[in-house]
Amino acid sequence: MSGGTAKKANNYIAEWFGHRMYPVVAETPTSLSDQEAERCPFLTTATSKDTKCVKRKNSKGVCTINSTSNGAPQDWLACPFRALDSAMLQDAAHRLFGHAADADVKIVAASVLSKKKEADDLRERVAAGKPSIVYFQNKLGGEISINSTDRSPEFSFDSTMIELVPDSNGSIAIGQYGIFEIQTMDFHGTYRKSVELLRFARHAHKGEFKESIATHPQWLSEGVQGPNIANAFKRTFYQMMFKFQIGAHSDSAGCILAIPLAVWQSWQRHLGRPDLIKVDDGTWRLAKEGNEPVEDPPAWIYVFDIDQSETHTPNNLKITHVIGTDAATLSHYTLDVAPDAALESGGSVDRLRETITLRLSKYLTELKPAPKIKKGKTANIPSGQMMF
Repeated sequence: MSGGTAKKANNYIAEWFGHRMYPVVAETPTSLSDQEAERCPFLTTATSKDTKCVKRKNSKGVCTINSTSNGAPQDWLACPFRALDSAMLQDAAHRLFGHAADADVKIVAASVLSKKKEADDLRERVAAGKPSIVYFQNKLGGEISINSTDRSPEFSFDSTMIELVPDSNGSIAIGQYGIFEIQTMDFHGTYRKSVELLRFARHAHKGEFKESIATHPQWLSEGVQGPNIANAFKRTFYQMMFKFQIGAHSDSAGCILAIPLAVWQSWQRHLGRPDLIKVDDGTWRLAKEGNEPVEDPPAWIYVFDIDQSETHTPNNLKITHVIGTDAATLSHYTLDVAPDAALESGGSVDRLRETITLRLSKYLTELKPAPKIKKGKTANIPSGQMMF
């Protein structure tokens, strides 16, 4: 804009190859090394070997998008591997399989067991009765799926945790399994231009990468648009109901849905903005109105945020709410409470007739509403025309 300040963008690449780019820029030997090698620090930690980002060229390295879609700047996940946070995985495993908070629980990606030493170490732990969890995920042994039948669909789980237990012969047996789902977002626009600019800055501004990004934040927003919130909820809702029900099966230890705080806040309209009930252990319950909160729910919602820092990188995830619920309760709030709110007097459904009338009046002028009378003035109403 001539003679003025350029309008601030609403959407930015927030983390690139696992490290903070916006609203502050991280620059450490580790962050620069990961970005130069195009390495995913989360998969690298999970596999204990250097692992490159698996995303396509136009979105290579993009972990999170910072967007003002909820009104204030917040981080939204663009990649499920960003949620491979050891603290959250530990919390999930302890909760699902009922281990004490201070219990020594080992969690290992299935693909790591291709190494003989790792597999032998795990066998020793199981034989000694020490809690041992293996998880499958895309790029980490592959997703676990349930087959379709003539009356049910096929579904794959983002991450499946399995507890290994000793059998009566001192060998390994399969205990319960737990489902761990991670909510990422679809975004409008494209990351292509911003990713190209970041690559350029990485090579052309060596030694001053942080300063170049900090002074050119527009490089992080070229073509980047906000999350498709409504589509994400519609795409996720049925899967949540289905997987929460599977989590209630006797063979299952339960189901956890991990979602960023920004997503949880964006879902409030879809859920009728329910009140949560806090229980003595510091967790929360989503229960039907008038119902007592369930002590041991089959499903959990982990709401988390990213602890933004330019010095501690990659940034830690912090769990803000652990919410116990079940499929029936979530369905109640989505299919009963939210529609009832829309049907309330003066609600959005009441205004639907007015919207239809206004839209049609562009083509059928006789439907055009009468002009509103300003205070102290009389409207010029044609003879014979009545106001309603």
